[in-house]
Amino acid sequence: MAGTNKPKPGFDADVIIAGAGMAGATLALALKQGGLRPLLIDPVAFDAQLETTFDGRSSAIAFAGFRQWQALGLAPDLEPHAQRIEQILVTDGRRPGASTMVASPFYLRFDSAEIADRSEGEPLGYLLENRRTRAALAAEVLRQQIPVLAPARVAGVELMDAAAEVRLDDGRILRAPLVVGAEGRGSVIRQAAGIGVTAWDYGQMGVVATVQVERPHAGVAHEYFLPGGPFAILPLTENRASLVWTETTPHAKALAAARPEVFHAHLMRRFGDFLGAVRVDGQVFIYPLSLQLADRLTAPRAVLLGDAAHGVHPIAGQGLNLGLKDAAALAQVLTDAARIGEDIGSELVLQRYSAWRQFDNVMLAASFDVFVRIFSNDYPLLRLARGVGMAVVNKIGPVRRFFMHEAGGATGDLPRLLKGEAL
Repeated sequence: MAGTNKPKPGFDADVIIAGAGMAGATLALALKQGGLRPLLIDPVAFDAQLETTFDGRSSAIAFAGFRQWQALGLAPDLEPHAQRIEQILVTDGRRPGASTMVASPFYLRFDSAEIADRSEGEPLGYLLENRRTRAALAAEVLRQQIPVLAPARVAGVELMDAAAEVRLDDGRILRAPLVVGAEGRGSVIRQAAGIGVTAWDYGQMGVVATVQVERPHAGVAHEYFLPGGPFAILPLTENRASLVWTETTPHAKALAAARPEVFHAHLMRRFGDFLGAVRVDGQVFIYPLSLQLADRLTAPRAVLLGDAAHGVHPIAGQGLNLGLKDAAALAQVLTDAARIGEDIGSELVLQRYSAWRQFDNVMLAASFDVFVRIFSNDYPLLRLARGVGMAVVNKIGPVRRFFMHEAGGATGDLPRLLKGEAL
């Protein structure tokens, strides 16, 4: 039964989680709440993950994913740093500053007020700097006294009939009924389990920076589909914004290496002047953009979640949200199985998780890939077609509201945590 203070005899934990990033740490907290004994392993110490130079990105968190963190006790640490997204303006154009005046009919506007009656007044989502999220998760992991081995690297895994055996690079061997691969796209667990991937590179990089803006952003997120690729302006607290600027790989590298004044000049050509003066705050980061999808989510005594299972383009801002959905579903499956005395690492139990998440992951990854190919070009006919499509959707209220609920993670068969309910 779940709820015991110690793992079963012969085991070091009920679940060994390789990867203490945002998805892995969320899973650990959920399992602990459900009465299981997780153990986290990560090659990077928690302190290093909290440095401003470790991860310059911000993430748009669906309101269902934020509910999960609230249910896990993270609200006091996260809410002061969470910026509500009240509106999203999607525009297909050539000049960002002009598009804010909605001079073109080719745009989409999503407004949280339209779904307030069904979302209990929640916004379309929240913008959080990854470093803030990592700090909140690390603090709660420590408060919950979840064992963390970091820095420690998984050197090998043996998946046996009755247990998973994890070998660390310092020679230590750990055993548990189940091992979870949550350590990103290069997952050692996935490789050890013999799970292949479908993958390709987009030849693009995301240029990421935080800026201070002069005029209030009012919680409005902007996504412009420009000839060179999508350009997103995402509102942050303290009247700042996070930029996700898609460029070809050579251009992105040149921008990251450019002198500050040169970078700023290129930035303002895309940003426009609708928020007044713009000042880059901190370091400029670049990240390669690609798609990678695991052929399956489970193997005997092993399971995947987060980027180890699906790495997607940030065009829709849903990468982390997919991992949070994985964590909520897996935690519920394992907790419910443990409560009725099932072997949580058995194929029967893991198949429930796979059935819950595999189709959603594949369909969304495929959708994001289609979006990338449609919107990362400047073909006149395709530009016209996508512009007309946005204008049509913008005129149909029920369709627009469906997209808002879908982006908020509030559709389909939701795990309890995504409803804000404890396990």
